[in-house]
Amino acid sequence: MIRTALAQIQLAFMVLTRLPAGQLPDPAPRIGAAAWAFPLAGLAVGLGTALVFWGTVALGLPLGLAALLALGAQIALCGGLHEDGLADLADGLWGGHTPARRLEIMRDSRIGSYGVLALILSLALRWQALVYLGALDLTLALLALVGLAMLSRVAPVAMLAYLPPARADGLGHSAQSVGWRSVAVAALVALVPLVLAQIVPLWAVALVIAAQGLVVLALARTARRKIGGQTGDVLGAGQQLAEIAGYLALCAYLGA
Repeated sequence: MIRTALAQIQLAFMVLTRLPAGQLPDPAPRIGAAAWAFPLAGLAVGLGTALVFWGTVALGLPLGLAALLALGAQIALCGGLHEDGLADLADGLWGGHTPARRLEIMRDSRIGSYGVLALILSLALRWQALVYLGALDLTLALLALVGLAMLSRVAPVAMLAYLPPARADGLGHSAQSVGWRSVAVAALVALVPLVLAQIVPLWAVALVIAAQGLVVLALARTARRKIGGQTGDVLGAGQQLAEIAGYLALCAYLGA
């Protein structure tokens, strides 16, 4: 049991990050079985990002530069996987007129204007939110980095449970058969550290989760309507939008 869980965590790290994760045992677990551990990969990414943010601020860099370097570290730790999904999805959903054409565009390695704009907005919103939080309280910003990195990785798990695969191959297809039990476990894994840290009241945590849920649900319905389900790009975009929604909800709560 423990060995199986460790192998699933290892696979989650291999799929979602560029961190060294060793070699999987034989037989290797299925991606769908490892979905519950996605927030643990987010924990590692969040801790690495927070360390860079804290270190650059400690060295005397302005918050704006420190936040941008931290986001750069976050992207490097994940290999730009989620950003790539967001850009591909933006190009596909609004660049094609049929489901088949949209899926074809999403597989194209070239990036279009919709993808570029989506990336600019994603980075700008996270950057400004991080600067705002850091100016209020650096410890709060560091904990938010870790907490939202974990919470936002529940979104791909929920989308796997809610949406059928749009293709007969690819990450979205290989990770299918995720049940709502996996979603519940992933949510529990992400929420426990956040609640224990007590960075904000529980109702503020609920506000963050509600904002993320609404955004992810809107994306899931759009993906079902435009391409028939989920792909790896949809999952990556879901993580990005959930993280952004979490930052915006947290900033709105603190600014109220």
